[in-house]
Amino acid sequence: MSKTTDFDYELDDYEKEVEEGLEKEGFKSVPNVKQEMAKLVAAAKATMEKNKNINIRISQGDLYKVKSKAAEQGIPYQTLLSSLIHQYSHGRIDYNVLREPKKQYENKNS
Repeated sequence: MSKTTDFDYELDDYEKEVEEGLEKEGFKSVPNVKQEMAKLVAAAKATMEKNKNINIRISQGDLYKVKSKAAEQGIPYQTLLSSLIHQYSHGRIDYNVLREPKKQYENKNS
């Protein structure tokens, strides 16, 4: 049942499984749906809230490359940097790939 959507892209295996489940069983409401929806809306708002500014110094070359990659994706470079920070802070990006696994960072200036 590998069909494409109106958006002209293939569904992955998980998406196909969800679609098939919906076609067989339909939608089932969760208990306390209004409370669950309110909780999810609050979480989404908190995630999207941007209330802190930071200033950093990076090399001109790195900034140029980040701006270029953001332009390729059609997003502002600040959004790209914010997304990277968000992904790292939630454990989706592992900075340790640059070092031996589980080895602590050694600050030579202290």
